Amino acid sequence: MSFEPTPVSLGAKPQPERLAVAGVGNALLDITTEDHDGIHERLGLVKGAMNLVDLERAREIYSHMGPARETSGGSAANTIAGVAALGGTAGFAGKVSNDNFGEVFAHDLKSLGAEVDLAYADASIIGTGRCHVFVTDDAQRTMATYLGAANQLQPDDVGDDLFSRADITFLEGYLFDLPPAKEAFRKVIRTAHDHDGLVALTLSDSFCVERHRDDFLALVSEDVDILIANLGEITSLFQVATLEAALSAVEELGILTVVTYGPEGAMVATMGERHHVDAPNVPDHLVLDQNGAGDVFAAGFLYGLSEGADPVEATRLGAVCAGEIITHFGPRPETDLRALCEDAGLL
Repeated sequence: MSFEPTPVSLGAKPQPERLAVAGVGNALLDITTEDHDGIHERLGLVKGAMNLVDLERAREIYSHMGPARETSGGSAANTIAGVAALGGTAGFAGKVSNDNFGEVFAHDLKSLGAEVDLAYADASIIGTGRCHVFVTDDAQRTMATYLGAANQLQPDDVGDDLFSRADITFLEGYLFDLPPAKEAFRKVIRTAHDHDGLVALTLSDSFCVERHRDDFLALVSEDVDILIANLGEITSLFQVATLEAALSAVEELGILTVVTYGPEGAMVATMGERHHVDAPNVPDHLVLDQNGAGDVFAAGFLYGLSEGADPVEATRLGAVCAGEIITHFGPRPETDLRALCEDAGLL
C-alpha cells in the first residue's frame, strides 16, 4: 500500500507569486574555517558541540579564525537556500542588525534566488547573529554561536506576505528560546493555515527539545502538519527509548513525520504506514563535513512534497541532497542539486 500524494502541489496552483517553501528562523551568518591546527581547542571550545557566546567572545573568536567562508546560515536559512538550489521558489524571514554582517547575510540569501523579509535591529545595541564553525579533519564541526539580533525576533518583525503565499511554512526549533519568538511562531502558523498552507517543524537538536518539550508537544499536537527530526530528537520529544515507541506516539497524532538516523537512512511515517529509505552510499573517506546535512535534507524533503511527490519519494530526494552536502566543506551544494536529483530519477 502506498502513500497518497500530498495535497500540496505547485502544479495545481497557477499563481506565479506562490512559494514552494517559506521559512522563519535564526538569521545567522555562518563563518566557516577548516581547522587543521586545533584552533578551537586553544580557544577553549568543546569539540563537536555548539557553544553559545556573547558579543565580546564572538569578536575574540573571529579574530583568531583563519581564511573563512561567510554565508547566510542558521538552520532554516540553509533549508531555504537548498530549496532555491533545487529550483524551488522560496522565502525567508528573520532578524539581523544593520551592520556589515547583516548586509552579507541578506545579499547572500538573495543571490541564491530566495525572497528575503528581514527585520533590522540597531547595531549600536546588538549585532547580527553569527556562527563560527571550525571543521576538523575528522569532519566534526565545532561551533561558537552568538545569537545576537537573530534571537530577538518579535511578532511585529514578521509580516504575512511570505507565509500567506507559501505551500509549506517551515519553522526552526532553535528560534524558540525567547517568549516573543514563540509568539512570532504562532503568528506565522495562523497566517499559513489561514491561507491553506501546511506547517512543518524541525526539532533542531536534542538540547533544544529538552528546553522546549512542552511547547513542542503542543505545537506537534495542535498546529504542525509535518515533523522533521533525527533519532535523538524524536525520542527526547516523547521521552521514550526507541524509534518504534516514538513513531507509535507520532502516529497517534496523525501527522507526517520523517526521522533521520545518519548513515542508516531515514524512516517516514504517516497514517499507520512506515517506510525506510536508505542513505546514499558515501564512502567514509569522502565524508568531509556534516555541517548542514540535516538542513539540506529538509530542503529536498519539503521541496519534493511541494511538487506533489509522495512522502517516500520526498525522503529519497532529501537523502540525495544530504549525500551531496557531506562530501565538501560548508552547507551549500557545490554541484547542481537539481541535476543530481534528476539523474537519480527523482525530479
